Amino acid sequence: MTTRFLTFFVLLLSATVFGFTVQTNSPTKPFVVVLDAGHGGKDPGNRGNGFYEKDIVLDVTLQVGKLLEAHKDIKVVYTRKTDVFIDLYRRGPIANEVDADIFVSIHCDSHNSQASGIGTFVMGVDKSGKNLETAKKENEVIFLEDNYQEKYAGFNPNSPESFIGFTLMVEEYLDQSIMLAGLIQNNIVNNLKRKDRSVRSAPFWVLHSSYMPSVLVELGFLTNNEEGPYVNSKKGRNEMAKEIANGILSYKKQISLATEDARNPVITEQEVEKVIEKTEENIFKGVIFKVQLAASGKKIDTKPNNFKGLKEISRLKEDGLFKYYYGETSDYNKITLMKTFAQQKGYDSAYVVAFKDGKKVNLPEVLKSKAD
Repeated sequence: MTTRFLTFFVLLLSATVFGFTVQTNSPTKPFVVVLDAGHGGKDPGNRGNGFYEKDIVLDVTLQVGKLLEAHKDIKVVYTRKTDVFIDLYRRGPIANEVDADIFVSIHCDSHNSQASGIGTFVMGVDKSGKNLETAKKENEVIFLEDNYQEKYAGFNPNSPESFIGFTLMVEEYLDQSIMLAGLIQNNIVNNLKRKDRSVRSAPFWVLHSSYMPSVLVELGFLTNNEEGPYVNSKKGRNEMAKEIANGILSYKKQISLATEDARNPVITEQEVEKVIEKTEENIFKGVIFKVQLAASGKKIDTKPNNFKGLKEISRLKEDGLFKYYYGETSDYNKITLMKTFAQQKGYDSAYVVAFKDGKKVNLPEVLKSKAD
């Protein structure tokens, strides 16, 4: 195990609030966003239809940053602001060094067919193999770096075996990464009417080396004869930058509601409903999320006054116990906020559970297998 991995692993063991890991910020600390324009310099990225990925993603990244910098409580850090080559292994650590709240890497896709659509990725091992090719293309920039054998400790971007163990490095931030990716993905798909390739997991080195919620956005396929020109156009770049920025702002708002001091409730029932109204998109089709509040041998009426005023209470009998749940939704963003609200009401040990076809299923597996 390398020293860099040990350092990374220790950093993952940060404070856990409301059941998921968050950065413990002082009241004066801004919300730090690190934006990573993929490729650059001697690495042009993909050249679909004769376009330059490195130029497109730099333009979009700078536009996203400008939109975010208009908010005084947000600090934007760029891995590159010009056409320069940045080693892949340095990009994630830049976010670590500035104690970033999120890391967003922006790219364009390519294929030897007329594939099209917007896709957003979180770090993970893709068991199906569907997303491995995309990750391999982005990881192959490693070969352009000097002394890459030493920097990456024998890692081979073309070898699936090299990805074993990656999942251990991202468990702490997976739910928040999925939330961020979903907000960005839904904005682009719904507001710009782009083809939806969904939020997926794949083993990107640039995401594995950052210790905060991290996503990689593929703006579209430059190799597609219709999508490529759109992604390369001024209009396309402007529109996608706006939607990425709005997704980040939505994430910031939801996280700020969910991570304040639980001793002073920060989410009222009205605020929960207001946020829920804005996040009605079913992110995990076929899956129902609930917040488990308690388990008891006693059968209790599910009326609100028995559950500290919480509504939408359901009861199931399992293994001889009655289990009590709050909420019922396919939207993971929504259930996360509902969990926080329940904890503020006094259910400190409340946690999210997932059901499929009426049966309880493993939540981490659901989150990781969304793309399957």
